[in-house]
Amino acid sequence: MGRFSCSETSIPGLVLVQRQRVGDQRGFLDRLFCREELGALLGGRMILQINHTYTGDAGILRGMHFQRPPHAEMKLVTCLRGEVFDVAIDLRRDSPTQLKWHAERLSAENQRTLVIPEGFAHGFQTMTEDCEMLYLHTAAYHPDAEGGIDALDPRLGIGWPLPSPKRSHRDLSHARLGPEFAGI
Repeated sequence: MGRFSCSETSIPGLVLVQRQRVGDQRGFLDRLFCREELGALLGGRMILQINHTYTGDAGILRGMHFQRPPHAEMKLVTCLRGEVFDVAIDLRRDSPTQLKWHAERLSAENQRTLVIPEGFAHGFQTMTEDCEMLYLHTAAYHPDAEGGIDALDPRLGIGWPLPSPKRSHRDLSHARLGPEFAGI
């Protein structure tokens, strides 16, 4: 029995995975990943790193982060506790959807995972307090390949749901995209 159903979003390569929880009076089992069932999405890539984040307050905005080639990564992003407004932006060079963004509400309750391919920036805004996120990465983190763009860049026009988002000093330092931006 398959525990996952996958659907394409409006941006090619960006996929929403709906997990199927199995439960009874004792609780539940929520399979977060299965190479046998999700291997086609990975296209031969392997999960090389798993990260877990915690954000205590609602309204916090984390992002928009990415890694440049040759350390570009695919991410499978899941919310384990709370709810987030999760955003992926297509930064791929020569993509017909370059600079388009797609958002999904991910939560512990809705059991969704967003599969974000290489060439996308990623970030989220916490909709509730006490949010925990789990990231499965197909590449290890390399600080020299790290990139970021201003999540409030008007050129992107992301409709963040909560006003005046709180951001880290690091995320506040990300530049806006200039007219010369050609993609990564």
